[in-house]
Amino acid sequence: MKTPSYIDDMQQWKDEFSFYIPIEIRFSETDMFGHVNNVSPFIYFEQARIAYMNKIGLFGNLDQHVTKIPVVSDLQCDYLSQIYFGETIYVYVKTAHIGNTSIDIHYMAENEKGHVCLAGRGRVVQIHADTQKPEPFSEDQLNRLKEPKHIMNS
Repeated sequence: MKTPSYIDDMQQWKDEFSFYIPIEIRFSETDMFGHVNNVSPFIYFEQARIAYMNKIGLFGNLDQHVTKIPVVSDLQCDYLSQIYFGETIYVYVKTAHIGNTSIDIHYMAENEKGHVCLAGRGRVVQIHADTQKPEPFSEDQLNRLKEPKHIMNS
């Protein structure tokens, strides 16, 4: 398996994750060859990213009117091994870099045997809902982002 360019040391990178969600692969997410379609991991990343942000309370309740909203500005996925219908994968999420108005998030998916099958990264920018312009993170948000090890699954 070739290590993606945004990972310097695979073992260290893996060890820095603490939050994950399990995802059972549905038949509708596979192609005619029986393995996960190439668009499905982006849905898994979204599901894990939202769960992660909710867990740390980064944006409050997104169901209510808020002035600061997260927008994905780029997203990439590296497919490291096949995933098949009926398998369960564990999609991990961590904040890799914190900027003034954006964060770089990394993703890792392991199969039930503990093998990394997906790796990914993406930038999320916080924008103002009305102006659509980047909005700096508050001190509270920065504190929530800087304490990744307290975000264990419950």
